Amino acid sequence: MRHSTERILSTHGGSLPRPDDLDAMIAAGASEEELKKRLPSAIEEVVNEQIASGVDVINDGEYVKAALGGYGGYMRHRVTGWEDVPAGTHPDKRAGTAERDRRLFPGFYASGLWLSGSGGLPRPGFFTPGAPVRVQPQRVVVDEVRYIGHDAVKADIDALKVALKGKTNVEGFIASLGPLSLGARSINTHYASEEAYMMAVAEVCREEYKAVTDAGLIVQIDEPEFATTWSFFPDWSIEDLRKYLSFSVDVINHAIEGLPEDQVRFHVCWGSGHRPHVTDIGLEHFADLLVKINAQAYSVEASNVRHAHEYHVWEKVKLPDGKILVPGVIGHSTDLVEHPELVAERLVNFANIVGKENLQASTDCGIGYRVGHAEIAWAKLRAMSEGCRIASEKLFG
Repeated sequence: MRHSTERILSTHGGSLPRPDDLDAMIAAGASEEELKKRLPSAIEEVVNEQIASGVDVINDGEYVKAALGGYGGYMRHRVTGWEDVPAGTHPDKRAGTAERDRRLFPGFYASGLWLSGSGGLPRPGFFTPGAPVRVQPQRVVVDEVRYIGHDAVKADIDALKVALKGKTNVEGFIASLGPLSLGARSINTHYASEEAYMMAVAEVCREEYKAVTDAGLIVQIDEPEFATTWSFFPDWSIEDLRKYLSFSVDVINHAIEGLPEDQVRFHVCWGSGHRPHVTDIGLEHFADLLVKINAQAYSVEASNVRHAHEYHVWEKVKLPDGKILVPGVIGHSTDLVEHPELVAERLVNFANIVGKENLQASTDCGIGYRVGHAEIAWAKLRAMSEGCRIASEKLFG
């Protein structure tokens, strides 16, 4: 990964708006063969759109993920050893999403409004009033976990590399599911211990990560569970969480063992659900553990109103030498397009602490369908790029 030696570079969290026809194909349940025919050209389109928007470190828009079940669902096509059983077959390992918030805002959760989308304001058609009814199957480990997605990840890599061919001054990345997000929620009935199971999950993930780095691309490890685990265990203390995250660091480092550090980016966020977020764990409680992960860059949610002040955490937690901080300076929590001057102000605040050369601008998370319309998502990316230009003039002269 490049340091910002002449100007502040920019990137994003991963998910980007899709062409209307690709969305229609996915919604209509197009066959795998039909999708394979359309995806390469769609990926070339989204690569070109990112470059036109002024983004420096770009990806495939996570179009393949969308076609195969979304953020985490795509990985189910690439692994074995797990199976789904009816809800209630085993005792649950954890509470539901954002249980701490649910206890403080029971009326809000009963209304169904919190299911109104992954971010932004509630919009017509996004929710049905009334308490949500969700009876999800339980995911259970029944055999040795293995990665079988080698052909699939090769196709992802090939499509992005073709789209990047001939493009200059840009880097390519592929976002891949983190080991906590892949395995921590599942119920282990096969391995002798939870520790042995999670280390096996790490080895599964490593195969996908290694394919990406071997191809000369950056792998972004998507691991919101590094922060959101706090919400699943409402009775935990800070000490309980830190003990768990210390083990999680070992798991993640096992997953990236042997990979070139300068091709690994770690993304953590607090979940993008439309909810109060007043019980989010503060960055100050785990930033020192975060930087023990053997990645070169750390992508951290930093623009939303619950976390925008947390740049001060880096005054106490030193960013290790050679590392890059990639804070979100635009976000999915509002449909409002951030002013470039605000983006620049945020970047200057971070640069004054961690050093301008150790900084890249990003989004809080993927913004593809977390704002009201594709036009808004692209406008936000353009605002980020303009903010980078303004900040660069102030920082580099």
